[in-house]
Order: sequence, then C-alpha cells, then structure tokens
Amino acid sequence: MEHQAGLGGKFTSTHLPVKLVYKEEYSSIEQAFARERQLHGWSRAKKEALIKGEFESLIQLSKKKP
Repeated sequence: MEHQAGLGGKFTSTHLPVKLVYKEEYSSIEQAFARERQLHGWSRAKKEALIKGEFESLIQLSKKKP
C-alpha cells in the first residue's frame, strides 16, 4: 500500500502500479535490507523460481556453469 501511495523507494514511486508477488518477513530492518541486497544480485530466472516456490530450480540455478 505504501508503494502504491508513492511512499518508500524513489524507483517504485515512479514505476506504478506495483503488484506484490512475493514477500518475506524479518525481525529487523537490517536483516530485511541484507536479504534485499542478496536478491538484487540474483538472475531473473532465479527470482522467478523463488516467486513460484520452485526450490529445486533454485538449487540448479545457483550452481556455477562451466
């Protein structure tokens, strides 16, 4: 709701509408930001597998390619 109202991040407020497709909850803002930084480094395929709950695919996508 905050993103839809234009609150929060600059990028999100300029790229509306926002549709929530995945969420995780953390006990501290530091943990949440650390997870967000981690996800920003992931490939699109890996993020889509996470959203779909395809955890076996996440394992395959995490392996380094020769």
